[in-house]
Amino acid sequence: MASIQWHSRMRSYDTELRSCRASAFSVQSSDYHPLKPITVTDTKSRRGARKGSTSSSSSSSSSVAPDPLSSMLEGTDPLSLFAAASASETPVLSHSSSAMELGRKRKEKEEEVGCDFEPWSAKRGEILARFTTTEKLSINLFMGSDKSKATSPSSAVSEKVRNRLEELDDMEEGSQRELLNLSQQDYVNRIEDLNHSLKEAWASDQKVKALKIVIQCSKLLSDTSVILFYPSKFVLITDILDTFGQLVYDRIWSMCSDPDPLPDSFSVEDVNDTAKETCLNWFFKIASIRELIPRLYVEAAILKCNRFVNKSGIQETLPRLTAMIRGIGDPLVAVYARAYLCRVGMEVAPHLKDSLNKNFFDLLASFRQIHGDSVQNQLVIQRVEIPVYLTLYSPAIHWILQCVAYRAPDVLLTEMMERCKKLGNNALLLNSVMWAFRAEFVAARATDFIGMIKECDEAGFPKHLLFGSLGRSLACADPPECERLPILNEAWKVITKVRSPQDYITCAEIWVEFTCRHFTKREVNTVLADIIKHMTPDRAFEDAYPQLQSVMTKILTYFHNFSVLFSMEKFLPFLDIFQKDSVRVEVCKSIMDIFIKHQQEPTRDPVILNALLHVCKTMHDSVNALTVEDEKRALALRINGFIRMVSFGRDFEQQLSFCVEARATFCNLEPVVIQLIHMVNHLAMETRRVMGGNHSRKTAAFVRACAAYSFITIPSLSNIFSRLHLYLLSGQVALANQCLSQADSFLKAAVSILPEVPRVINIDGKQRSSEPFLLDFISNFLSTLLVVPDHPEQGVLYLVRGLLNMVQDYTWEDNSDAKVRVYISAIPLLAAMSQETYLYTIPKVDSNETLYGGDPKFVAEISRVCETVIGQVLDYLKTLSQDEGARRQGTLAFSLFGCLLAHGDLRNNKLNQLAVNLWNLSHKNGYCDTRTSVRTLEHIKQQAQQPDTAHLSDMLLRLSLQSRA
Repeated sequence: MASIQWHSRMRSYDTELRSCRASAFSVQSSDYHPLKPITVTDTKSRRGARKGSTSSSSSSSSSVAPDPLSSMLEGTDPLSLFAAASASETPVLSHSSSAMELGRKRKEKEEEVGCDFEPWSAKRGEILARFTTTEKLSINLFMGSDKSKATSPSSAVSEKVRNRLEELDDMEEGSQRELLNLSQQDYVNRIEDLNHSLKEAWASDQKVKALKIVIQCSKLLSDTSVILFYPSKFVLITDILDTFGQLVYDRIWSMCSDPDPLPDSFSVEDVNDTAKETCLNWFFKIASIRELIPRLYVEAAILKCNRFVNKSGIQETLPRLTAMIRGIGDPLVAVYARAYLCRVGMEVAPHLKDSLNKNFFDLLASFRQIHGDSVQNQLVIQRVEIPVYLTLYSPAIHWILQCVAYRAPDVLLTEMMERCKKLGNNALLLNSVMWAFRAEFVAARATDFIGMIKECDEAGFPKHLLFGSLGRSLACADPPECERLPILNEAWKVITKVRSPQDYITCAEIWVEFTCRHFTKREVNTVLADIIKHMTPDRAFEDAYPQLQSVMTKILTYFHNFSVLFSMEKFLPFLDIFQKDSVRVEVCKSIMDIFIKHQQEPTRDPVILNALLHVCKTMHDSVNALTVEDEKRALALRINGFIRMVSFGRDFEQQLSFCVEARATFCNLEPVVIQLIHMVNHLAMETRRVMGGNHSRKTAAFVRACAAYSFITIPSLSNIFSRLHLYLLSGQVALANQCLSQADSFLKAAVSILPEVPRVINIDGKQRSSEPFLLDFISNFLSTLLVVPDHPEQGVLYLVRGLLNMVQDYTWEDNSDAKVRVYISAIPLLAAMSQETYLYTIPKVDSNETLYGGDPKFVAEISRVCETVIGQVLDYLKTLSQDEGARRQGTLAFSLFGCLLAHGDLRNNKLNQLAVNLWNLSHKNGYCDTRTSVRTLEHIKQQAQQPDTAHLSDMLLRLSLQSRA
């Protein structure tokens, strides 16, 4: 090792920096721009131009890429081409009848159902969940023989027709099986089995059997023996009818699509005779059904098939089916039959509004049946109260009114309101009107609706439900400004008198949004006080957490100014209602999400800070041993968002006091503690910026207090790498603020815990080696040591020696080169310390370049450390064996060669010879990258042309000979 004789190369960093800068050049032409497109002049056209012509030369369009933004002006973009193609396909109408037909089709197109119409599929799940029963149900299943299976494909047509007619006769009189005492789930399973049987029968070409199944299912809709389940039964049975109707339509469609598919906008003339005959056959079969309800439902299911046989078939059939419903005696059965007919009508002919309106007016005429003897007797037998019975009508009436009111003019809606008044303001109907009519229509007449609600009978339908429906409309549209306060007062007079806590909060939840939307914190505070008053007795809030959470969400949606929000007297007491831990934490999360999203400026408002500290503490205290890491991260992210928005301006001491309090409050979440350390470090640097780097006695004491905060807090972290990085960062901050003893303590602490670094760490649930992270940290640490002055009592390079000793004693992985890589990384640091002027320094901090001033003893000590490090590397290279070891040996040798070339004084013959030997060793087994070798040689050749570098020319010659060898 003594024969190495290390000498660092003296460097002039300023000169090197200037040589690395790119050379600048002036632009030759004033109109030149690197992004300007290149044009090529077509000289041929110029030659052929007329003599004396003043036309400019044309440019070759092929030499310039087309501009996609300007090309659209020429109509060449895809959307323009599509529009042009659509315009070219528009037929030219020469006759007035064709023009009328086009106008009719255009009107139908405009009246088609759009995405603003809520489909039936969105309602069926809610109905099935709402209308349930615990009573036993029964079902009649068709058990007739499958005669159609016996008919062979080779049978004569007459025989096939005769068999089908026999089956049709047996359809309603065949053997049946009645299943009794079914639970609700059993009933649902049986209906699903029937739906599956229908598809199987159709797939096996047993069309008559499929029809029988549909008829039997339709008959079930006349049964109201378990009246509370009827809406759900309607949903289940109509699913089967929809399936059947689609199967029939697809079959006839396929018969018309051979060989060419039938267009969507086909007419009757496009349908072949076979398809028409088949379609008529279906209608004739259905017409032979004896009972009214199955005949009505099945024909409605295949209503769309009228398009195949008659232009005006649907237009003629809808009024007829509407009139047929008048023959149904049970008003509940009738209203759902009307709902199904309206549903089918909206699917196949939404432009035929007359049938929809007629269904609604028939519905109004049948309301007196509800109070008839037959219905009342049935309710007595089934022990159903009239308010409960009336709710069974709601889904059907809602749907009918939704269909009628869809894009209906205000004149029609006003007429419907007047008709409702003539019925004595039937509460059930009025409720459906407010649900189905456009929110803008209801809001504009909110006062009229309140008057109608007041006149309704309380016994049949509670008024608070009517106000709830009105509130839903007012949440979507605004009433006239002058009416808003009277509307709120009238509504709350009724809501506050509701005795049932569940009914109260359901209605209050709706009107909270109206209050938040149009009024100030005073009115909202009054509403919250009323909610607390109703929900506190008997701990009623425990059964209403979802509604209470919805109230909180609506308040946060409209109040983003947290100084206003927390100044509400009843807001925090309302927050205290959430006493279930999981719910309370979710509410606190929602508060913090809104704060982080909408708080734009840092705050020091004590009201906000105290309230949000309480909210964040609630989230923090929910962490326990069972809390998963993802949840901890989510909570820490929200708390950190709050901490980042806290700023006391120039009152740095108050900011530090806040960090001290927050550290004690959020000690269980490491990301929050890390954020606080970063905040304190930032506080110290901000103090330095304000003072311009010239600390007074007071600010010097303050930045030392910041350093003490970090030094005390960092050991509480469990993550070893978090501690290492924060020690280093805090040491750098302390050094920048001239706190030399504190910086020394931070760096020594970092070195002292390096042996604690485990060989394997857990990252996102996976075990990974810690060596890459440790090497990265040590490289960063070494770069900091350049500007750290030596402690006067510890000796020269004591931190560098301590780090290298730790590296020597650390237990590295087997077959790992990490230790040697650290040694090689230390050589550039030691070489930089030998320079008369350092590459970088910290203002007002005397580093070793000032302390020692290039003292020969200091430089000699650095050289001895370098010689020791290089000796350790060379000893290690000797231990590497063949195969994989040879590859590692070549890589490490080349790395050490690069260090010697960049930082060593190669005029020393022994050091020069060592560099050549390392080059040879790296190329010995052919493991060195060829491209890297060539570029290295080019660099040496370039450096050899500089003055006083003749030794590099000799070395380059030897390296080149070895490379060729």
